[in-house]
Amino acid sequence: MNEIEIILKSIKDFFTSSMLKIALVPLIVTMIILYMMFFAAADFGISSLQEIAAASQNGQEVVIDENAPFYFVWATYFIVFLFKYSFTSWIAGFLLYTIGTIIILQASIILTIVIIGFLTPMILGILHKRYYSHLKLEGYGTISLSVWVLFKSVFMMILLFVLLIPVYFVPVINVFALALPLYYFFHKLLNFDVSSTILNKEQYKIIYKKEANNFRLRTLFLYIISMIPFATLFSAVYFIIYLGHSYFIKLDQLVKYGQKDEQITD
Repeated sequence: MNEIEIILKSIKDFFTSSMLKIALVPLIVTMIILYMMFFAAADFGISSLQEIAAASQNGQEVVIDENAPFYFVWATYFIVFLFKYSFTSWIAGFLLYTIGTIIILQASIILTIVIIGFLTPMILGILHKRYYSHLKLEGYGTISLSVWVLFKSVFMMILLFVLLIPVYFVPVINVFALALPLYYFFHKLLNFDVSSTILNKEQYKIIYKKEANNFRLRTLFLYIISMIPFATLFSAVYFIIYLGHSYFIKLDQLVKYGQKDEQITD
């Protein structure tokens, strides 16, 4: 089965009633969390910072409340500095809108990928029963390992965000610089969720050693889809189906080759 056939087969599976019902879960949960985060951010003074930015840009005096939290004071001074000079003003305006939009989109992707991890066994269980019941599932995933992979992926993502800060001030390039850390998180978590549910450690090492670049291309393809505003909210289940088929097919080939080797040895 070639890649196009896998993609089309995954789309067909996604639009079955069982998968569409599952797809509602990350959509609803993520929207609720984002809704709560929005009001939390508003309470922390986002609207006030926008007013300060406008006042600074117009040359008006900015008065800071002495009782304001330290992070609000720092953010205020930083915004006043950026908007004080014409050279930095256009950069600041671009960054505020661009980075703000990207942060919202990336937050929705991160939340959805974490949520879909809890649903992965259910999704792959349906695929296994429908197409691959002849294969034995020996997933190497455990709760402690899942927590460790999540923690490590989040840490590395934050580290990449920090290391790439100088690039964020370069228009166009900053968009790719902001996307790179999230793609790392996206690939690591999605690939782990699917592979650890289907394969044992030995099978994973054999398959991923030969197919690592192909799976990176697959997750890159899915990541590009996820960058469409809020597409991940609807398509996260499809991501699991697509990668699931890819791993199931490779496992099927591995098992068949193993059986042939045993027959030759006998």
